Amino acid sequence: MGRRAEITRKTKETEVHITLKLDGTGEARLDYPLGFMGHMLNTFAWHGRFDLEVRAMGDLEVDQHHLMEDTGIVLGQCFAQALGERRGICRTGSCIFPMDETLARAVVDISGRPFLVFQGSLSNIPLVSGPTQAAGYGVATFQTDTVEDFWQGFTTGAGITLHLDVLRGRSDHHKIEALFKAAARALREAVAIDLRSADLIPSTKGVLV
Repeated sequence: MGRRAEITRKTKETEVHITLKLDGTGEARLDYPLGFMGHMLNTFAWHGRFDLEVRAMGDLEVDQHHLMEDTGIVLGQCFAQALGERRGICRTGSCIFPMDETLARAVVDISGRPFLVFQGSLSNIPLVSGPTQAAGYGVATFQTDTVEDFWQGFTTGAGITLHLDVLRGRSDHHKIEALFKAAARALREAVAIDLRSADLIPSTKGVLV
C-alpha cells in the first residue's frame, strides 16, 4: 500500500475527509467549498509530489476559521499516520520559494514536537475575486487570517516543527501561495527516505514522538 493514510474528522462544525499518498505524482482531487484554498491544496500536492484527495464541508455561514483549522488538523494527521514510526526519513527539509515580488521560506523538522512559527506578513484583509453581476466589482471570498489557523492545525496534527516566513512581498495572494509551495517542497524533502539510513529512526533518542 505504500506510505498512505485516510482520515475523516466530523464535528458539529465541519466534516473533512482526506486521503494522502506521500510517494505520489502530485495528483489532487478536491471537493472543497473555498475556491482559493482549493487552489492552495492543489498547489501543495503538486509541489510536494503528494497524491491528495480532499472532501470537506463546514459552517461557512459562521466563519471560515473552523473549516480551515480542521482541514489543517486532518491533513497533518494524515502525514503522521502515513509516516508511521518515521523510520528512514530525512526528517528535516527547507525551501526558499520566489513568486514574482514575493520570497517565502519554509523550514520543517519532523520531530514529534508540534510547534509553529508563522511570520506571514499578511494584511488580514480578505481576498476579493470575481466581478458581481450588478455592481461590477469583486466580493470578499477568502479570509487570509485563517491561513495561520490552517498551519497551526497542520503542525498539531502532524507533530512537526514548522517555520514559515515571508521575507518580502506585496500581494497577499502571492505570499500565501509562495508559503504553500515552500512548505510542500520542504516537506517533500523531509519525508524522503535517506538511503544511507533507511532502517533507522533519525533521532539519537531512537524514537520520534
